[in-house]
Amino acid sequence: MTIVQPQLPLWGEERAPSHRDRIVAHSDDRVGWLRARARGVTATDVARMSSRRALQALALEKLLGTGFTGNAFTAHGRAREPEIGRWANRVYGMRHSGELFHAEADPRHLATPDGYREREGVLELCEIKTTSSTWRSIPRSYLRQVWWQQYVLGAERTLVVWERHVDFVPVDPEPSCRWVDRDESEIHRLVGLADELLELMRR
Repeated sequence: MTIVQPQLPLWGEERAPSHRDRIVAHSDDRVGWLRARARGVTATDVARMSSRRALQALALEKLLGTGFTGNAFTAHGRAREPEIGRWANRVYGMRHSGELFHAEADPRHLATPDGYREREGVLELCEIKTTSSTWRSIPRSYLRQVWWQQYVLGAERTLVVWERHVDFVPVDPEPSCRWVDRDESEIHRLVGLADELLELMRR
């Protein structure tokens, strides 16, 4: 497992918020990042925690691996994320993040947000999505992902930014976005499910 040393903040000699002390790996080190993710519960895992059956299937995948390497939709998302991220940086001051963090309560609870900003000691995250659907509300699976990231990093809210496409061509001049506040009751439920998943992975 690759350990990435915490970095000093850009705005002076103040000590960075505690999440900077909990970096496990960086996505630039693909092998180390994937290895670290396989040993814990990530926001991507939590997004799939919709039932006990889903937990069992997920535990099996994490133990045995999966042959899925992506498809046209995931490739489009990876290609568009930097451009959408630049918009989020320009409009909301969100900085790109490639770090994998662990929660203060349990080093096996992991998350890699797409971006973040820190203002007066308050941490806010950014999550970027591409979709071929028109959203009336943020899908529940993505909300689980957002709440988990907030728990892991200690963030107060998340800016979810999404770009709709038709046949992989963006249809709007700018992405859509919505703030999602921290939800302690949902976080408590997700932590319990994550611990169940970790227990299943030990059997």
